[in-house]
Amino acid sequence: MSETEVVEFGREAVWVMLKMSLPVLFVALFVGLIISLFQAVTQLQEMTLTFVPKVIIISLTLIATAPYMSQTLGTFTEQIMDRIVSLG
Repeated sequence: MSETEVVEFGREAVWVMLKMSLPVLFVALFVGLIISLFQAVTQLQEMTLTFVPKVIIISLTLIATAPYMSQTLGTFTEQIMDRIVSLG
């Protein structure tokens, strides 16, 4: 395996990781922003007010995006297996 193939593999691995994590991260960012605005307006500084909604909404996001994530990871795994077979 040449150096360029290793770099290409690493680039693709980072891209797959970003594609799988960004939906959850954007939802967490949006929910955190909304909750922070709510806390600033009402001056409620309760820790459970930030934690519980984030956990619930992130869990729902993970459930909703699970098919996309599994398809993305499956496609990447198939590509890696094809490359391994072609090396032999």
